[in-house]
Amino acid sequence: MTAAGPLELLAGRGNDLLVRIVAVACSDRELPRMAEDLAGLVVRSARALTFCDVYVLAEDERVLEWSGPPVPLGDGDVGRAAAHGRARSHPDGRGAAIPVHSEGTVIAVMDVRSAGPAPAEDLVLVTALAGLFAPVLSSCRRLRTAREREHAAERFAERAVEAQEAERSRLSREIHDGIAQRLASLGFHLSAAERALPEHHPEGLAQIMMARRLCELAAAETRAAIGGLRPPVLDDLGLSAALATLAREAGDGPGPSGPLDVTVTVEGELEDALPDHVQTALYRIAQEAVGNCLRHASATCVDLLLEHSHDRVRLKVTDDGAGFPVRDVLGQGGRGRRPDSYGLRGMRERAELLGGRVSVTSRPGAGTTVEAVIPIPGRHRGAVSPS
Repeated sequence: MTAAGPLELLAGRGNDLLVRIVAVACSDRELPRMAEDLAGLVVRSARALTFCDVYVLAEDERVLEWSGPPVPLGDGDVGRAAAHGRARSHPDGRGAAIPVHSEGTVIAVMDVRSAGPAPAEDLVLVTALAGLFAPVLSSCRRLRTAREREHAAERFAERAVEAQEAERSRLSREIHDGIAQRLASLGFHLSAAERALPEHHPEGLAQIMMARRLCELAAAETRAAIGGLRPPVLDDLGLSAALATLAREAGDGPGPSGPLDVTVTVEGELEDALPDHVQTALYRIAQEAVGNCLRHASATCVDLLLEHSHDRVRLKVTDDGAGFPVRDVLGQGGRGRRPDSYGLRGMRERAELLGGRVSVTSRPGAGTTVEAVIPIPGRHRGAVSPS
């Protein structure tokens, strides 16, 4: 049947039917809603059909999905109609399973039933509707596939970040229960040795005091490493508070150029909409960017901006440090192999894992800007047009 055939046939049934068809075709094009609307259209439009179900081929093309249990291809009248591409009348004569073809492939089956023998004109009507709605259902299937793949990518990213954080938590516990405890014990023994040392051994006393200072420094670095591996404030108070704590610790820490002045600005009120793994990734990017300012930039000021919009979140870290030639450090394509590019590449990999991006702008003597833009899961729809 040609494209004009269904239209001419349906036009002969009156303008009311055409209005209903247009209303369904222009409605929500997501499955299973479209299948339900199409089934309702069939029942309302036919003269004797009292029941209709629309079965849509699943992505794996092995089963047909509807409101009940999936129907395997080749199973029953519906499965056989899908497998062989031909309409199958029900044995009792009260309806039929009519396939929906798109580009030579069956993508759905419309199963209709009536109280008595199904009138031929009603089955012709259903066949016409199947041809008319084939492009719509095909579009719905593509949109469903895109949604499922998008959700799968989001779940993978979430699991990947969770696995990274679980490993960091494990390392944090091991350091706390191992190295940190050994250093504390070492400090006690050094204090005991200092008290036991005779006063006429000034050189030995000086060595013990130096060892105690080194032990205290190592203990402080260990505590900082534990806090960096898994900051409790991120779990307890959220991303904004964690960034404020990061700024405060960076300002208190020893930098090569003296104290580092870090300001944090948060714009937007959508933090509650950010999943935990997105907050964690953004915190890690900020942590690495501020850490680079402390270690390499010789900066005195850092501005940290966290900005929420409807479908994405932007993190921007700008410093007034020495800057660097981006191409020399990161290389062509931004994936350099120099040791000092490891942190920058790590930030990009974290953002890309979540479907986002990180850009780095810098030049010698002009400071550095690191900007991360990450979509909010469930709000960046529209990758596939339903039409």
